[in-house]
Amino acid sequence: MTRDVGVIIVAAGSGSRTGSEELKQFRWVAGKPMLLHSIQTFQARPDVAMVVVVLPREYVGDPPPWIFQSDSDRLLLSVGGRHRGESVYNGLEDLPTECELVVIHDAARPLASDDAIGRVIEEARKGNGAVAALPVADTLKRADSSGKVIETVDRFGLWRAQTPQAFPRKAIERAHREAREADRIATDDAALCEQIGLTVVVVRGSERALKITEESDFALAEALSILRE
Repeated sequence: MTRDVGVIIVAAGSGSRTGSEELKQFRWVAGKPMLLHSIQTFQARPDVAMVVVVLPREYVGDPPPWIFQSDSDRLLLSVGGRHRGESVYNGLEDLPTECELVVIHDAARPLASDDAIGRVIEEARKGNGAVAALPVADTLKRADSSGKVIETVDRFGLWRAQTPQAFPRKAIERAHREAREADRIATDDAALCEQIGLTVVVVRGSERALKITEESDFALAEALSILRE
């Protein structure tokens, strides 16, 4: 299999909402540091040429030693930016030229499945942007600032976006370049690609791919880690 996939793992956040002094992405969950889960999962794929991990500036020159429990020949460290978009942009600049497809993943989702990764890459090979996502199952309410319900939102066609997300390299580079020039910020990379007219599709994600945000999410991730896809 041709190794033409570059992976950017965004791990430059402070993780302040967990209330811990240790960086969230360095904390252990399900038997290893959160970030190491993602690195090893992507490097286990034969189509991945390089994994770029975007870290806070102070850790790029002195990363935790466990980060090298991986294929060091397919690992690069990049410097995080002022916000997520800038961090991804920095990671894109560091990807080797042979990476024609780009997968972007948040380190806060340590339990991404190989099946979901394969599905987003398959769509990117067709020239699309692809988002791992889950259909919304709950009833949705829109409320005002006081909590008063304004309306019930039709959930038909609504999906909860996750990562990984995958794109043709030229498209995601253009999307970030134009966003940077216009000083636009989006909550995920797919939104930037939508803005330049790239077709973006959703593919089935994983319930295990929880985004760890609050302290209680660590316990939930431990429980989810024992579940099979």
